Amino acid sequence: MKTIIRNFFIFFFIFLIIVLSVLSTIGIETKKFNNIISNKINQNNTNVKLSLNSIKFKLDLKEISLFLETNDSVLNYRDAIIPTKNIRVYVDFFSILKSETQIKRVSLISNKIDFNELKKILITFKPSTFTSFLNNKIQNGTINTEIDFYLNNENTLENFIARGSVSNLNLKILKNSNLKKAKFTFFADKTDVLIKNFSGNLSELKIENGDLKLNLASKIFIESNFKTFIKFNHQSNNFKNLISDYEYLRDLKSLNAEINNNFRLNLDKTYKLENFNFNCSGKIKNASFNLNNSINKYLDNESINLINILNTEIKTNINSESTSLSLLGNYSTDNKKFLKFDLKNQFKKENLKLDLNAEYDEKINFKLINYNKPKDKVAKINIKLSKQKLNYKFNEINFSEGKNLISANGIKFKKNKFISLEKISVKTFKNGLLNNDFSLEYGKDIKIKGSQFDANNLPKLLNQNNQSNNFSQVSKDIKIDLLNISAPLSEKLKNFKLIGRIDNGRFSKISAKGDFGNNNFLDVSMINDNKNKKKYLEIYSDLTKPLLTEYSFFRGLTGGKLLFTSVIGDTLTTSKLNLENFKVINAPGMVKLLTLADLGGLADLAEGDGISFDTLEISMEKTGDLLKINEILALGPSISVLMEGYQNSSTTSLRGSLVPAKTLNKLISKIPVIGDIVIPKEVGEGMFGISFKIKGPPGKIKTSINPIRTITPRFIQKIIDKKKNIK
Repeated sequence: MKTIIRNFFIFFFIFLIIVLSVLSTIGIETKKFNNIISNKINQNNTNVKLSLNSIKFKLDLKEISLFLETNDSVLNYRDAIIPTKNIRVYVDFFSILKSETQIKRVSLISNKIDFNELKKILITFKPSTFTSFLNNKIQNGTINTEIDFYLNNENTLENFIARGSVSNLNLKILKNSNLKKAKFTFFADKTDVLIKNFSGNLSELKIENGDLKLNLASKIFIESNFKTFIKFNHQSNNFKNLISDYEYLRDLKSLNAEINNNFRLNLDKTYKLENFNFNCSGKIKNASFNLNNSINKYLDNESINLINILNTEIKTNINSESTSLSLLGNYSTDNKKFLKFDLKNQFKKENLKLDLNAEYDEKINFKLINYNKPKDKVAKINIKLSKQKLNYKFNEINFSEGKNLISANGIKFKKNKFISLEKISVKTFKNGLLNNDFSLEYGKDIKIKGSQFDANNLPKLLNQNNQSNNFSQVSKDIKIDLLNISAPLSEKLKNFKLIGRIDNGRFSKISAKGDFGNNNFLDVSMINDNKNKKKYLEIYSDLTKPLLTEYSFFRGLTGGKLLFTSVIGDTLTTSKLNLENFKVINAPGMVKLLTLADLGGLADLAEGDGISFDTLEISMEKTGDLLKINEILALGPSISVLMEGYQNSSTTSLRGSLVPAKTLNKLISKIPVIGDIVIPKEVGEGMFGISFKIKGPPGKIKTSINPIRTITPRFIQKIIDKKKNIK
């Protein structure tokens, strides 16, 4: 008996093993459940039509669960065909015994599904930003997926788990560029979508090692991490299209970088973006971009066209509220010598904060203070800038090169117009000697004080035709107290003091005095006539040359005393200049004129000891760009000259007469009555003088002459009057 029982159990155990083996591998084919399963699914999901082929009854040993399996069935969802490779239907065994089949889970393994077929399904869903994105942005691609559908007691969908992969995805994510050849694996359920191993190409931007999480629970958000490789040059039209909408990137010429990125997008229930946060960090191997022309102008350097960046760390944060960018590395203006720089930049709507520390070895020329940093000398620059809408504030500007130091604090601009500042400090050297040491304080009034100021370029700058007034917002009293001023031609002005008023960016009142030494002084005064809207300027100087050095007409002038008066109106300025007891030495224009007139002796004199003049008077009017010269009269023991003409930015035009004093004196001595001009025959048949014309654009002025036998009564009368005054 024991043997029989033992053999029975052995037989039963072997049978059980065989059955389990068959059920877990081959299964038992049956058609009993075809209609039951199809009807169950179709009746509770009206949009789903499932057509089953032969079904095998099998056992899942891992889950200790029975299931029904069919291959190559047809699943139709809202007229879209989903090609299925395998379908498993897990059923409740006891429900089968009760003839009330309860489906617990449906596992579906698809064949490759084209996204164009998937779009047919998406169209049927309720419109949303998400479905619109998928339908409009996805151009093509394929998906392989395994999906487990979990059903409740009513055989309706309770949850699902999907996993699979996407390949050859082309996605239009930007206006001018597409994501191409993207691929990734994914996992999804009702609350989360996970993407792993994402890769693709966006123009010359290659994406690798990407992962993404889409949370679909109460708070919808997307999180992602990925790595990008960027490599392009200016010949790449694809990258040009990619950055065309970003103004600050349009000057980018080339870029080679590796960047690690992560971002988070928070969405509402309609998948509309609520806020976001994007971070990236990495290294720019090399890059280049065009330099703004205005920067070149500011630096007085026309040779810098490109900025090159090498081995530079980059960190960026972009969120709903602000954008920050930091760069730390090396740059070059010639792609040969690289210097260090550190840039931190933060944007918030129309606001900006910038902090720049950089080395700089190109030429810099600060003309106002006559400081010139030569090329290849390395300076350090620090700029802290803030911007609010159209208001700019340079919180700090620090410049240092050796012993040369320039700093400024609190400089404010609005619409490119200067508003105010706190303080400027300047200390510079030229040829090893101190040439600037002063400070400017901007408070209730403007105070400029110091031991040294280099004004060698000041006449040149004042002579420039500049109609714009960047300081129109400035209206303050001004006080200047400078111990030493370096004037042009190595002249020194000591103990210069000025008290005045600036209204709307221009001087309206001046009282100033300085000492050239040796009992030579400079006096400047200006008064304002508000009633008539005029200003009256008067300048007296015992030294003439420093004030006229930038005027080509006065080149070669030495000695003498100067008196300049001017009536300045809104549109018209009338001025008079008087010089006394001066010489003209080696003035190219004068030498050329005398040479052409065949006055060789005077030409030699002009090149040697110089030609003396007793007096010079100039009467002129200025309207806008036009300077009308009503009269220039120069009277000397050797020659006398009378001229008139005009000058603007494009042309100089003068005409006049020149008469040697010997001829003129002989002529005047024969005049019986002053003002009654008679040219007697005793004067002779030779010429009395020359008439001349000087005309042309800057740098191309031509001089022509014509001998004359008569001299205008105006000329003679002017000279007679002047001789009387001199006596």
